[in-house]
Amino acid sequence: MAVMMQAFYWDAPKNDNKEHEWWNFVSEKVEALGKAGINALWLPPVSKASSDTSMGYDPYDYFDLGDFDQKGGTKTFFGNRAELEALIKKAHEHGVGLYADMVINHNSGADEEEVNPLDGQKRWTKFNPKSGKFPRDWNCFHPSRYEHVMMEGENFAGFPHLCHRNPAVYTAMFEYARFLIEELGFDGFRFDFVKGFGAWMIGLLSKYRYVKDGNEFTPYVVGEYWSGEQDINAWIDKVNSYTDNQIAAFDFPLRYQLKKVCDEPNYDLRNLTYGGNVVMNRPAHAATFVDNHDMGADTIVNDKLMAYSFILVHEGYPSIFWYDYYNNGLARPGTPNGIDALIEAHHKYAGGDSQILHADPDLYVMQRVGWKDDSTDQRGLVYVLNNLGDKWSGTSVKTKWPNTRFVPVAWDGHDAAHPDERTTDGEGNAEFPAPPRGYAIYVPVAQDTNKDELIAGLQTGE
Repeated sequence: MAVMMQAFYWDAPKNDNKEHEWWNFVSEKVEALGKAGINALWLPPVSKASSDTSMGYDPYDYFDLGDFDQKGGTKTFFGNRAELEALIKKAHEHGVGLYADMVINHNSGADEEEVNPLDGQKRWTKFNPKSGKFPRDWNCFHPSRYEHVMMEGENFAGFPHLCHRNPAVYTAMFEYARFLIEELGFDGFRFDFVKGFGAWMIGLLSKYRYVKDGNEFTPYVVGEYWSGEQDINAWIDKVNSYTDNQIAAFDFPLRYQLKKVCDEPNYDLRNLTYGGNVVMNRPAHAATFVDNHDMGADTIVNDKLMAYSFILVHEGYPSIFWYDYYNNGLARPGTPNGIDALIEAHHKYAGGDSQILHADPDLYVMQRVGWKDDSTDQRGLVYVLNNLGDKWSGTSVKTKWPNTRFVPVAWDGHDAAHPDERTTDGEGNAEFPAPPRGYAIYVPVAQDTNKDELIAGLQTGE
């Protein structure tokens, strides 16, 4: 499976002194990210919002990408269309895809208030965008003549809530999605706050017959349904009933389990085996992550690489957070102790089914059994997560590999000493340890493999 990166964090242009220059800044990183094994970048909303220093989650003019002087300036917080197109072109040249953040349920920054005749209430619902595309009034929002109920989902922050059953809204959203894929070159969508509108809308936007480079194109689609496992599973079932595109959801339940692993030293690791998340039950529909732009004061603060190690060895589509990779310095290139080494292990070894070999309150051991076809050869791995804070810990487990030498390729913890090699007996048994409050990944190798060359190759991507 691929690895994506959320290529921003809240107020990133301001905090990194790149206001209105974020697209250029990300572009400078693209080549290195591609070499590190990042397959796609999830970008923030690209359209002009209610101000030119907004993160874009309060859209005003969907078709102004930073080229019209409105809402405080010409560029968006991130740049303009030419700079965005240059970023997309460069990313594609280095084998990196782009996912657009779709905010299609609420708007902000209206030009006028007006009375909605259906309920007599006055709201900011008159929009006259300078792009000239998708002007709208009260009938484009809830309540509208095109509905028999007030709205289809939850409201957000009191913003006007688009009524997708209005043909003008429906048509504009299709045109916006087509514009992003076919004209700008995006490769997929991340839908924001999908609680706020009908799943049918995402299903139809996903099923639209897009054309890229003369060929029909199916985008990757993932939704943000911030809730528990049952609610997310129900949404996945519903949205996929409209399309065969295998729409995914971010695995919030897993993220909160991993926060407890990292920030609660006595958290029982057996909880990771009981399900309660998306990836263990339906991995093809799970986008896994550790933190994102919405977490605010609820970010993981301790031993965060434990969480990254977990999502990068299990199934699902893992997402790396820009702030962790760069600002928190967790990439650690050229070492076996950071995100870069975990990404390499993910690509080279994390194939096939996950099988839990051992779980107790303080120790979790899992194997990926490997996968091989005409284009992929992932030999599998053994993963150890140690919750004890004061000592290395491991146990003897029965792997699928008898009489096999194992070499550690990625590890970290409160003791970053190099783990020893392991060799299984004739039945596949061996003890695999990990550092205190840390993890270790062991991979099966031929008996004559040079350990140092293997680790060096993993760190350089060779």
